[in-house]
Amino acid sequence: MKPLETQDVQLSMYEAAFDEALSQFYLPEEQLQFTALPNWVLDESLRDPDRYPVVILADQTPVGFFVLHKGEGGSDYTSNPHALLLRAFSVTEAHQGKGYAKKAMLALPGFVADHLPGIDEIILVVNERNLAAKQLYEKTGFVDKGIRRMGPIGRQFMLHFSL
Repeated sequence: MKPLETQDVQLSMYEAAFDEALSQFYLPEEQLQFTALPNWVLDESLRDPDRYPVVILADQTPVGFFVLHKGEGGSDYTSNPHALLLRAFSVTEAHQGKGYAKKAMLALPGFVADHLPGIDEIILVVNERNLAAKQLYEKTGFVDKGIRRMGPIGRQFMLHFSL
């Protein structure tokens, strides 16, 4: 599948060629409480046909990762059968602060439209203490509709993006 490019950032469906770089991803402990490293979720994503691992590339180098989960994946969060759950979003520490996360989120709606036709909403949950992530998501068009839930480490905000 063709990657979608926004300036110097591309989103690409996972390929085995990315394995070595993804296995080197590092996040500090304070970030790991809110997300998962690619190698923690990749095997499960590859076994589940409703999960789509996506790699964020900068100049063809993997700098970030997330999973798009359709079907039962979002059923805990929405009754919309045409919604995707975005999960395990991260940018490896060495590439943080360069705008890659924002560019990836801005490219996401077009990527979903190209690769997963029929999807009309993207949802995600973010821990209330993960303020940087919540601000990123809101700056890139995600909307807080006031839905809250308890997660494994505290209260979570559910954010929505309508396509």
